[in-house]
Amino acid sequence: MSDTAQKQRPQYRNVSVPQILSYRMPLAARTSILHRISGALLFLSLPVIILPLLAMSLSSEAGFAALSNVFGSPIMKLIVLALVWGYLHHFCAGIRYLALDLGKGNDKYTANKTAASVLVVSLALTVVFALKLFGVF
Repeated sequence: MSDTAQKQRPQYRNVSVPQILSYRMPLAARTSILHRISGALLFLSLPVIILPLLAMSLSSEAGFAALSNVFGSPIMKLIVLALVWGYLHHFCAGIRYLALDLGKGNDKYTANKTAASVLVVSLALTVVFALKLFGVF
């Protein structure tokens, strides 16, 4: 087959944001992006949220009591719930990526199934923690 007989492949230049947002990514790609977002969330919240709260709770009994009052607020509970989701998703996806590094589940079918299981397990565990955090049980 000559070069002129081959079908010309489309060239994409100056791709705009709406075109990027309309692209349908596979579930494994979405899980990967959420893994990066959850890692960034945990990393950036460490010096701003987690360490100050830990220092406040360990400073004295009065500090611990004040922290208990802070955790009574629904906004603080939502912040903690977002951090819990970030940790759980990052942990579950990290296990998936360790398996992928070992060469397990690299085919398309298994990759989609493990990506879906990461999302289901991390969201289910987050719901359990939310129920506990908001005092259902």
